[in-house]
Amino acid sequence: MAKPQSNLDELMKDPKAAGLLKNKALLSSILKSPDTKRLMDLLNQNAGGNLKAAAESAAKGDTAALTGILNQVMHSKEGAQVVERLSSTAPKAGQ
Repeated sequence: MAKPQSNLDELMKDPKAAGLLKNKALLSSILKSPDTKRLMDLLNQNAGGNLKAAAESAAKGDTAALTGILNQVMHSKEGAQVVERLSSTAPKAGQ
């Protein structure tokens, strides 16, 4: 079986993602935030217990299930608000 390809190289090409990954203190703060916990709760609720399987499939290149779950959350008022708050804490491009 082929080893799953890491998306880290692609992620590092995005200035915002690269900035966040390089700022360990900010990344840790975001991961521990109440908004991140709430986002994970919303994702789990919308996934019907299949979030882990969807994430594993996405890591192997099949993003359909995870994309569907994310779209459901993003189209809810609370989900959109949580994501917006989390996005506002991410470093701006070039930082």
